[in-house]
Amino acid sequence: MSILRTMTTGAAGLRAHSEALGVTGDNIANVSTVGFKRSRANFEDVLGRSVAGATAIPLGGSGSRLAHVQQMWQQGALITTGAPTDLALSGDGLFIVSGNSDGVDGDFYTRAGQFTLDQAGFIVNPDGLRLQGYPAEDDGRLSAVVGDLQVEGGTVAAVPTANVALATNLDARAVPPAGGFNPADPANTSNFSTTSRVYDSLGTAHDVTLYFVNTAAGAWDWHALVDGGELTGGTAGTPTESASGTLAFDTAGALTAETTVASTWNFAGATPGQVIAFDFGTSIAEGGTGLGQTTQFSSVSSVAALTQDGSAAGQVSAIRIESDGVITGVFENGQTRTLGQVAVADFANTTGLARNGNNLWSETRDSGLPLVGAGGTGGRGLIVSGSLEASNVDLGSEFVDLIQYQRGFSANSKIITTADEMYQELVNIKR
Repeated sequence: MSILRTMTTGAAGLRAHSEALGVTGDNIANVSTVGFKRSRANFEDVLGRSVAGATAIPLGGSGSRLAHVQQMWQQGALITTGAPTDLALSGDGLFIVSGNSDGVDGDFYTRAGQFTLDQAGFIVNPDGLRLQGYPAEDDGRLSAVVGDLQVEGGTVAAVPTANVALATNLDARAVPPAGGFNPADPANTSNFSTTSRVYDSLGTAHDVTLYFVNTAAGAWDWHALVDGGELTGGTAGTPTESASGTLAFDTAGALTAETTVASTWNFAGATPGQVIAFDFGTSIAEGGTGLGQTTQFSSVSSVAALTQDGSAAGQVSAIRIESDGVITGVFENGQTRTLGQVAVADFANTTGLARNGNNLWSETRDSGLPLVGAGGTGGRGLIVSGSLEASNVDLGSEFVDLIQYQRGFSANSKIITTADEMYQELVNIKR
């Protein structure tokens, strides 16, 4: 009977709109969920049919139903947090995390970049799943195989000093000290001195003092001394010379030539025979102007710059993550090194991903296999460190949908009550 079918049609409409209300309610409930992607309720009509023999005869519409809940992957707003391990994607793609989620082991995908470091230095999400990427070897080379990213817990090796560079001015008015230079009393038998910190093969720091001695007009000797207690076989408290050389200047104050007589260092406990080169600039004899670093003008002797290329061993003190996902570690000794690269996965059909809860999705046959690579390549979005992606739920639109579904629910309830009244009238005919 058509009246009864009308009631069934109204019931189908009630069911479809109540399910759609659930979708909207889920969106509104997750308006503050980082990386959340809103869902859309897709309706479809239902066509009633009767079968006569082998032929299906249409009987007209039988209402509606909720055909599919579609994930909407529009970009959410980026919120700056300042935390370097907070990550957001500007564009397509998802972060890959691996571990156990609700009893299931495997790889999962997420837009929620609330990552931190665990006690072992691995980058993890709030549920302890490890962020995936390309780990780096000790020399900074990136692996081609995706794995867990660990950015702390290692130590960068010490780098022994091989070069010391100085930019100085030696006072042209200086006169040679009486009796010449005396290594046992360097401070009183030299014209000027400065100290440079150098490192041995173990990363132990040593303070080397360079003494400059005027020997004639435009001619200087230099001597590099360290406490003897820091050298193999040396005596503590006794200045010991391990390097020396000469500097020559012309009448314009330019460095015309420089020489190194010796510079071999046998620091106690470290690799013997460490050679340290002292660079005072490119002299005229070396093809330079002689005015780039060390000069001799009639002004007080001073040091303008002093650098060396060694360092102690060190732990990671900070990290930074670039837009392509490369993670750079800043160590306590001032060195930097590549520690890994965050991987980004994209899918041919992102809407085919299965929603797992806990801000996670997993691949399905509909989504296709993950296309994994670096951020900013192959259509994948850029990684923004120190930011999080907000939910893409628009409350205004959700409230409009809420009103529409409520009206639809109410209207379908009227279909049922109207059909019920008609049915009652039909029953009353026999009275």
